[in-house]
Formats: sequence, structure tokens, C-alpha cells
Amino acid sequence: MYSGFSGRQRVGNVTQVNDPNSAWVNMESHWGLIETLLGGTYKIRKGHRKYLPQEPREQDISYDARLLRSVLAPYYVRLERMLAGMLTRKPVRLDDVPDVIREQLFDVDLQGNDLQTWLFSASRVCIRYGHVGVLVDAPKAGDNGRPYWVTVSPRDILGWRTELKDGKQGLTQLRLAEKIIVPDGLYGEKQVEQVRVLTPGAFEIHQKDQKGDFRIVDEGRTSLSEIPFSVAYSNRMGVLESLPPLADIAELNLQHYQVQSDLSNQLHISAVPMLALFGFPAAAEEISAGPGEAMALPEGASAQYIEPGGNSYEAQFKQLDRIAEQINALGLASILGSKLSAETAEAKRIDRSQGDSTMMVVAQQMQDMIDNCLRFHAEYMQERIAGSSLVNRDFMGIRLDPQEIQALLQLYTAGTITQETLLLQLEAGEVLGDDFDVEQEIEATQNGGLIEMQQPEPTSQPEDEGRMPEAEPEGEDELDG
Repeated sequence: MYSGFSGRQRVGNVTQVNDPNSAWVNMESHWGLIETLLGGTYKIRKGHRKYLPQEPREQDISYDARLLRSVLAPYYVRLERMLAGMLTRKPVRLDDVPDVIREQLFDVDLQGNDLQTWLFSASRVCIRYGHVGVLVDAPKAGDNGRPYWVTVSPRDILGWRTELKDGKQGLTQLRLAEKIIVPDGLYGEKQVEQVRVLTPGAFEIHQKDQKGDFRIVDEGRTSLSEIPFSVAYSNRMGVLESLPPLADIAELNLQHYQVQSDLSNQLHISAVPMLALFGFPAAAEEISAGPGEAMALPEGASAQYIEPGGNSYEAQFKQLDRIAEQINALGLASILGSKLSAETAEAKRIDRSQGDSTMMVVAQQMQDMIDNCLRFHAEYMQERIAGSSLVNRDFMGIRLDPQEIQALLQLYTAGTITQETLLLQLEAGEVLGDDFDVEQEIEATQNGGLIEMQQPEPTSQPEDEGRMPEAEPEGEDELDG
């Protein structure tokens, strides 16, 4: 089954195992600018005239100097990190996950990253490109090891085939581009390109040789009847097809860079006033001016410094501010800056609901992807139960104010809500700590109440027990002595 952005049939010249399909080519044109912005000022300078056009009649030496003075503001990178951080504000909750799998998730990718850190990185890829893939891989039969999760960027997903079976669309072939580092000589190392071809229950490794051809260097069977690959989308266009949801912000970030470059260049030129001489003979010798120097001018001549008034720069400063405001508006202003600090509470709620609705989709997609990965992981480990996950949906982290807390306490005191509802609302409102367990707290308070009501059971007492002890005569110790 094939699809395209506009429903057109995907056609292409895919003849080699490393050739990307047409869907990949369609998406790749949207990735270049975003990947450049991720590299910061250094990488955008390497793009030279592609991202910072050279003006007509501008000399190369002047352009190079302007390029070195141009600095990229990290609007896009900051927003991507913040959106991914919204998902990982609170730890992923795991339910009914076997202890052996839960323990392995502390190093989920065999790179030292736990599930929370891995989710942050995978979420950034999903937000950056529009989707992200995860391959649950495992060592070959007979090798020591355990399953691990590999994050796959859309740039490395070269091609795929799908099939509708039993009402469910599944992958029948998947080609993934990989780069590995192998030893070279006694101390060196080199990078080798390879393509992993996955089919249900089998795999092939095609490696690039010195002639540039790809040849099979490894193949085998897997213990799973399907391809252990899961996908999460942030802006889906089709099966394994998407567009970057922050493409508009990336374009605005580029525009900000270009306008700021023009303004910085003009300020650099106009920052040094120009000395003008009036009535000075043209045939006179060249003169110099500077601190600690004086000039002798002929009668009737005068000199003064000329500098621009700077009125024209105000428009460029305002343009930079407008671009920044557009980026803030598109990137959830309540996250990026303090723009909403003077707005009404209702405006904040509306903005939060819009942001939540966008991020809610991403959270649900990432949660479904983790659940699928848990299922693949459990199948590798031959565990009957895989468990499930819950990704954070409290993105903004707005804490309850004292009036709201007091209202909840009054409802609880009046018997309108239960203790569990009260504690859950306080926990959601970030009044209680992240480690607070509602169920344990309810059980502890209930047990405490029962203990207070219980009376100690009577024990067998001797007959004389309970009588007042007879007073000993004074000086008894002395008599005994």
C-alpha cells in the first residue's frame, strides 16, 4: 500500500537498497533549515549565501565581514527543548510492567539513558521532523544481551512497505540507514555505512564496500512475527510521512537572523562618525585626526564630524520585535516569555487550552509508542504481560492558589467530595510533592484511625492485682540492715 502527501501514488527510481523512496525525497526538502538552526550560528554561517544573501555590488570582503558579525538567535532550538520538556515535566508512569523489564528501562537504549531521558530526546526528534520511529532490537540467538530501544530519525528511514491484514495496517518491509564505527588498523577507526532491511521475522545487513556497492554481510531470523518498529507523529500526513510542525517558526527564526544581520552591519558602519572638511584646498596634504592630535586649517576652512541621526534604525528595531512576537505567538507565548503576564486569567486559560490540545496529541502518540515498545520488549523476554505507560499531560504546571485550596478543603469538610478526590486535586495542582502517593496516604490515615479506636485487650491478672500496694514502713531498709 502506497500513499503520498496529496494522495498521489508514490513513484521513484529505487533500484538500490540505499535509495530513498519518493516520500522521503518529498519530506527531505523541509528538513534542511531546521537542521541548520539546530547547529546554531556556526552552522548557519557555513551556509553562507544560502541563508544570508549577498547584496548587489557588495564586495566579498565586506560580505565576509558582515557574515562574521551575524549571530543566530536560538528561538527554534529553545522552543523545541521546551515543548519536549513539557512532556517530561513528570516521570512516565508504568503500570503492570514486569520487574525484569522495569529494571532494564533504567538503561533503555544501552547508552546509559533511562526512560525519562530517552523520552526527552525522542520527543525532540518527533517535534523536529513531524514523526519519530523506535526499533526494539535484540542480540542474535545465542549472544548474551537483552532488548534495547533505538531511536530512528525520519532521515534514516529510507523506505517501507505496508499491508492491510485483519483490519490492521502493518509493515512488511523497512529499510533503515545506519552508520557504525569499526576499528581501522592498530589504533584508528573509520565510519561504515550500512542499511538494515527488516521483514516480519527476518533481517538483512547491507554494508557499503570500498567500491561504493552495498553487499549483504549478515542476515538471520528474529523471534518476533512482526517488525518490532513503532512510530509517533506530531504532524502526520500518512504512514511514516509527516511535515515539521514548527516549520513556520524556523522560517521566522531565519528572517530574524537576516534582519539582525542588516541592522548590526549598519550600526557597525555608522558607529564611527566621519570627519568632513569644508573649504580645505583639494591639493593640500592628507591630514590625520584622532585622540591627542590637532589640525591646522587655512583661513575660512572648517571641520566637523558627520553621523546619521539614527531615525531609520528605529524601524528595524521594531521589525525585530515584531518577528520575536510572532515566534512567541506561534510557539505558545506562555512558555517562551512573559507576554501573557499582563493578560487576564481567562486569556491565559484560553492560551493554555490551545497549547494543551496540540501537545495532548503528541503526548498520546508518544504514550502509544512506548506501549508498543513495551510489548515488543516483553515478547523478546518471553513475558506474558507487557504493561502500559502514562505520559505526562500536565504541561504548564499551574499551581493552585490559596483560595482554590481553601475551597477544596471546604468541600471536603462539608462531605461533598471524598478524601481521595481532595488529595488527587492537590496533587494535580502541585501542592503535594511528586513522590506523594495518594493510595498509600489514604491507607495510612485509615489504619491510623482504626488504631486509635482500638482498646488494649485485658490480660490475665493475679487476684491481688489491682489492689493498692501497702505502704512500706519507714526505715525498713535500715531495719533490714
